[in-house]
Amino acid sequence: MEIWKNAIELSMIIYKTTNQGEFKKDFWLRDQIRRAANSVSSNIVEWFERQNNNEFIRFLKIAKWSCGEVRNQTYIALNAWHVNESNFEILRNSSLALSKQISWFIKYLENNRKQWNFKTK
Repeated sequence: MEIWKNAIELSMIIYKTTNQGEFKKDFWLRDQIRRAANSVSSNIVEWFERQNNNEFIRFLKIAKWSCGEVRNQTYIALNAWHVNESNFEILRNSSLALSKQISWFIKYLENNRKQWNFKTK
């Protein structure tokens, strides 16, 4: 899935950014933003094990909330001088774009429930 690939890419951007400079020494913020970014892809993938439309929508919503948390942590990183303005924009724009993709997919699934209605275990 394209959104899963984009979520993995966001995690890799987060890891690269948090392994540099003062950011890597701020253990709480570094770990928090990594957990939030990893939560996005993990929640998208967890649906594959459940294969239930309503569950998928629920996990996508959790993934979307995690994108919001990533954005919040990027603002904190900017204000703590852990990232410059350019890196901040990359992080913010990546998480915002992914959040929009997830929102679109949620709406698509909600409008096409019958087509995506998988058998439950």
